Amino acid sequence: MKFNHEEEENNFSITRYESMLRSNDVKFFDSDEFESIIHHYLENGKIAKAKKAIALGLSQHPSSVNLKLLKVEVLVFENRLDKADTLLAQLHAIEPENEEVYIQKANILSKQNKHVKAIELLMMALEYTDDPADVYSLIGMEYLFMDDFENAKTNFMRCLEADDEDYSALYNVIYCFDFLDQHTEAIEYLNLFLDKNPYCEVAWHQVGKQYFDLKEYEKALAAFDFAIISDEYFIGAYLEKGKVLEKLGRYNEAIENYKITLELDDPTSFALLRIGKCHEKLGNKELAIQHYSKTVHEDPLLDKGWIAITDFYMRKRDYQKALYYINKAISIDAENVLYWKRYAKINNRLAFFEEAERGYRKALELGNYELETWLNRSDILKFLGEEDASIQCLKQAIEFYPDNAEIQYRLAGLYYQKQEYNNGELHLRKALKVDFEFHIILEELFENIFNLTIVKKIISEYQK
Repeated sequence: MKFNHEEEENNFSITRYESMLRSNDVKFFDSDEFESIIHHYLENGKIAKAKKAIALGLSQHPSSVNLKLLKVEVLVFENRLDKADTLLAQLHAIEPENEEVYIQKANILSKQNKHVKAIELLMMALEYTDDPADVYSLIGMEYLFMDDFENAKTNFMRCLEADDEDYSALYNVIYCFDFLDQHTEAIEYLNLFLDKNPYCEVAWHQVGKQYFDLKEYEKALAAFDFAIISDEYFIGAYLEKGKVLEKLGRYNEAIENYKITLELDDPTSFALLRIGKCHEKLGNKELAIQHYSKTVHEDPLLDKGWIAITDFYMRKRDYQKALYYINKAISIDAENVLYWKRYAKINNRLAFFEEAERGYRKALELGNYELETWLNRSDILKFLGEEDASIQCLKQAIEFYPDNAEIQYRLAGLYYQKQEYNNGELHLRKALKVDFEFHIILEELFENIFNLTIVKKIISEYQK
């Protein structure tokens, strides 16, 4: 087994430093040791400890530019930009060719939304750096902040030319292609990248995803197979392969691939859910429900799991069980619109109309302004004898659907029912103008109103 000597030294420095802090006995560390200690704390989000190490480091090495740059990094992180700027100006005077000075200054400008100026400074950093990949990546990010995806893509590509193992840059290149809806171009680029890096599992994985988006499932399947050949422990490739096999109707093979992910790592709710869906498609009802149950046990916050169980029982017309599961889901997340819509639908089927109305009301309160939700709620309120509430509901719906005949016919019926004939006629005429054929709604929901002579007379005026 080969030990990383540098890592071992860093660990020794950190252990020795923390032992010094506990004993309050100040020991000497060289500036490189302080740098590795500070980087360790910053990477682990321990800002207070990093600041203490910077202060101690500068007390022992007051002229260290690198320690001062780390101080700048912390100041920028804490949004103390003026102080960071002042320190950077001093450092620039000392070392005008230090690329980190330009990078940190660009970081400040980026935080101030001055992205063009930040890019100018990063271009200057390129002249002095030994590591252009990092700088190109930072330039790419600045272009992303400006939604300039073409230039962002170009710079992430340059980053990969300098360092073809920077997979975050590869993901960012593909993100730009995706945003620009350039799937074919993405595949061409990835194939060129794979010519140089034939066993890059990340690139094969991304090729597969592009073909999947283009609905070229056989090609997607081949790409995911290559990703798995490149790395047989690549969970993402098995998951994506499973999705493709589902699309091709090869459900047993899809299940096998999802099962491999369960063996390679802790079970994921996504894999369990997909296995359940495949079993349901194959008619294995018991195995389907077993996996849906495992899904919500694994991740109670995954709404797709609760919805899968609920819909499973709704399709079987077992509304009592469907209600039981949707109630459990709501007890975990009462702000989920999809839960309340199902809650309303199930209670409606069970003829629990007060509860159904509550479900539709809750869905509307949570921002589900679909026409069906307004109409269902108003119909239930009418059925419950709450005519005024039903009218109020439909008036709110008109704000979202001003030219909808279904709303207007309902309002006409309700106003006639309340013997407010002028309002009834007003809405009836509006409805007939928008869609004459829909007057069947009046006949279905308000038969007694539909048969009134005055109503028949108005309808006949619009008959062609």
